[in-house]
Amino acid sequence: MGGVKVLLVEDDSFLREICHKKLSKEGFNVFSATDGEEALKMVVKVEPGIVLLDIILPSIDGFEVLKQIRSNKNEIIKNVPVIMLTNLGQEEDIKKAQDLKANDYLIKAHFTTEEIVRKIKSQLEIE
Repeated sequence: MGGVKVLLVEDDSFLREICHKKLSKEGFNVFSATDGEEALKMVVKVEPGIVLLDIILPSIDGFEVLKQIRSNKNEIIKNVPVIMLTNLGQEEDIKKAQDLKANDYLIKAHFTTEEIVRKIKSQLEIE
């Protein structure tokens, strides 16, 4: 796998720590952001292979972060796979994420860290 860079955007410190540990243990090179503004800076600085993005964030929400990623002039950033990782399970939230070209949408309460790793590997086409 070669330490694929994962940008984890999550304001909940407990969830962020659990995901960070699991992803690191799986061999990913994990970078964290705690709000939308930091996420946008990190995505440019790090050029991650994939982004795990919460929706409810301080400063700029995940939908706006996704919109700005998809409109970036840098092709690497613009086309990075983004998995929304959120507690928002309403149909309109899922549709909005799809319309903004999220690659996947996971409702936190429905997924374990192992399943999140599987989703990441699936997006990156890693066995």
